[in-house]
Amino acid sequence: MAFLIKSMIGNPLSGIGLGGGGDKEEEAAPSDPAKAAGMTREEYEEYQKQLVEEKMERDADFLHKKAERATLRVCLRDKYRLPKSEQDENMIEMAGDDVDVPEELLKMVDEDATEEEGKDSLMGQFQNLQNMDMDQLKEKASATVTELKSKAEEKCSVM
Repeated sequence: MAFLIKSMIGNPLSGIGLGGGGDKEEEAAPSDPAKAAGMTREEYEEYQKQLVEEKMERDADFLHKKAERATLRVCLRDKYRLPKSEQDENMIEMAGDDVDVPEELLKMVDEDATEEEGKDSLMGQFQNLQNMDMDQLKEKASATVTELKSKAEEKCSVM
C-alpha cells in the first residue's frame, strides 16, 4: 500500500513525458556528447567549429544568390518600367554593394533588349520584309485588288 501511495505522490511531473520512463534513458546516455560520437573532446570541438563555419558559408552563398536574383528583377523592372519592389531592394542592401547579376543572365537580358530594339526600328521592319516570301505577297495583293474590283463593279453601275 505504501508503494502505491509513493508512486502516485512521489514525482507528479514524471508521468507527463511521452514514454513515462525518461529517467532510465537519461542514465543510459553518456553525459559527454564527444564520447557519444566516439571522439575526443578536442576533436569534437573542432568538428563543431567546422559545422558552424560550413553553415555560415552556405548561408552567405544563399544570401548572395538571392541578392543576385533580386538585382536581376530590379533590372527587369527598370527595363519594362514596372513598379519597384522594396523587398528586392532590401535583399540587395543586406548582401552588400558587391552584388552583380550573373553573366549568363545578363547576356540573356541584353539579347532580348537588342532583339526588341531591332524589331522596333525602321531597319528591323525592312529586315522583316526581306524575310517574307515576295511571291506570296504579290499573290495576296493581286487577289485583294481583284476582289475589290469585283465588289466595286457590283455596287457601282458606272463601272
